[in-house]
Amino acid sequence: MAGTFTFTIIKPGAVTNEHIGPILNEINKGGFHISAMKMIKLRTTQAQNFYAIHKEKAFYDALIKFMTSGPIVVAILEKENAVEEYRKLIGSTDPAKAEEGTIRKLFAQSMQQNAVHGSDSDCNAAIESTFFFSKSERFSIFDRREF
Repeated sequence: MAGTFTFTIIKPGAVTNEHIGPILNEINKGGFHISAMKMIKLRTTQAQNFYAIHKEKAFYDALIKFMTSGPIVVAILEKENAVEEYRKLIGSTDPAKAEEGTIRKLFAQSMQQNAVHGSDSDCNAAIESTFFFSKSERFSIFDRREF
């Protein structure tokens, strides 16, 4: 069964270019609820830990340098089938190959500076969300109760 949440990062290039609001607007128009969000600046060790899976890849050092170059916005997004739906909304990693109207087509500078990160599985959504947010920082629409 597909999960109800995913994780995203609005990357430094998109933050610097004042795309936070427009990207959040696209997320809202896509039917997602923002259940946690904050702006931070990654320290090098944080970025290295978060992207450890890519440590042996040629782009790793450039990725760490880029992701620590300025503030980022991290968020947990909720919607039924969240990971798959968000991957459709953001489009291909390469903005030149992304479909029209996707976040990366609209806001990415390049494949390396592709505006946003989106979890690629329910398992990674849970790991990535926990990396940045404690339980007390999450406000799920699925857990709300009427008083």
